[in-house]
Amino acid sequence: MSDETIEDAVERFLDETESSLDSYDQGYADADATVSVLRTHIDELADAVDEGGEERE
Repeated sequence: MSDETIEDAVERFLDETESSLDSYDQGYADADATVSVLRTHIDELADAVDEGGEERE
């Protein structure tokens, strides 16, 4: 269980997603690698939301 709030998780998700897209835009990562990283960020955000929902029950 994480001490991170959902708001913090969303902020981290947005920061990491923007960074991944910037790397792609600058040519440092290809499309497949970028999609893979974005999927990881989405999974991490989903886990944080699920944990947040469990804490409220």
